[in-house]
Amino acid sequence: MSDHDVFLADCPARSTLNLIADTWSVVVVFGLGGGPRRYSDLRDRIGGISNKMLTQTLRKLERNGLVERRDLATAPAGVEYRLTELGRSLLGPVTVLARWAEDHAEELAGEDGP
Repeated sequence: MSDHDVFLADCPARSTLNLIADTWSVVVVFGLGGGPRRYSDLRDRIGGISNKMLTQTLRKLERNGLVERRDLATAPAGVEYRLTELGRSLLGPVTVLARWAEDHAEELAGEDGP
């Protein structure tokens, strides 16, 4: 059992939730769940994400130990991203959340919906 309580204003778990609870973090982690992907493959897989937002999201996830970047010795040079062990531990909850969102998208798409 954790000593953290997300209801407390200064709880470090709130920072963790802030890191992983935005749309692009969830989608990127979910997108890397099938294994390593090149940047361009990941961008093509995730509809509607700009290069800037994908780069920012990958860097944020990398800084926090959820994703690792690997330079590929290819011509032309390429980069591949994969989930770390910590990132893989997040994949289960993210997958459940993404599937729930897919299953209930129509129910929740009202005037304020997408």
